[in-house]
Amino acid sequence: MTEARRRPGPKRALSEDDVLDAALRLMDEDGPVAASIRKIAAELGVTPNAVYTYFADKAAIEQALVERLLGEVNAAAPATGDWRDDLEQLAVGIRARLVAHPGAVPLFLGGAMNGPQALLLGERLLTLLAAAGLDREPAARASYLIMVYVLGAIALEVADQPHAGALPPEADRIEARRAAWSLVPAGTFPRTAAATDVMAGWIGTDQYLWGLRRVLAGLTA
Repeated sequence: MTEARRRPGPKRALSEDDVLDAALRLMDEDGPVAASIRKIAAELGVTPNAVYTYFADKAAIEQALVERLLGEVNAAAPATGDWRDDLEQLAVGIRARLVAHPGAVPLFLGGAMNGPQALLLGERLLTLLAAAGLDREPAARASYLIMVYVLGAIALEVADQPHAGALPPEADRIEARRAAWSLVPAGTFPRTAAATDVMAGWIGTDQYLWGLRRVLAGLTA
């Protein structure tokens, strides 16, 4: 980004969506710490006070970004009538949004998810678990377990990359892991060496669904 682009320019029309778009762009490029009020303002060509017109602080921007991404998940959530399929697609939708915006993952791990879209997602989970036959208390416990699995798996997938920014394609990441695991000495770690092809795919879609399906099977056993 050039200095000319970073330097605040003349006043311009601004909206909350503009601020959130800029914050997400910065996170996509350099991770969550990049989206400071000052940097967001520079990205938009305005003064920091213009950003403060819409958001009280960085935390408010981060919460709004969580709500936006969850809103996209909720908007795309299917309703097939099969609780397993619908819950699986909901989990896949969360992963798709966060893998596309890895810089936003820490926001989901470090803040309270209590906005309207977060509550709607929780309500969807509870409804699907009720359809699976779970009563109030086990459904509530199960919804937490599912979110721990989903967000934990995504966080580990994103953390597998050494640099901030957009993730390489999944196939490329798995191949890089396979090459690294191939260096494990089979004589010292025979079981690990024998499993490296599977372990290379730990950050992939197949592993994500494998784990999710077993969590759901255990909840309804």
